[in-house]
Amino acid sequence: MFEEYDEIITVDELMEILMIGKNTAYQLLNSGEINSFKIGRVHKIPKIAVEEYILNQFKNRKK
Repeated sequence: MFEEYDEIITVDELMEILMIGKNTAYQLLNSGEINSFKIGRVHKIPKIAVEEYILNQFKNRKK
């Protein structure tokens, strides 16, 4: 899944993958719904965290 992206992605790449805007992306990151870490003021997002978020959204939808 998402082979064209590096293992650590940026907020812009997150927006592209999920087809969301910047405000929604930061909301997901700041709330902890998508795990990330910061180096300075820049969010770094493990690609696996995005995959887990997508899978959790799918599982929750089926309930």
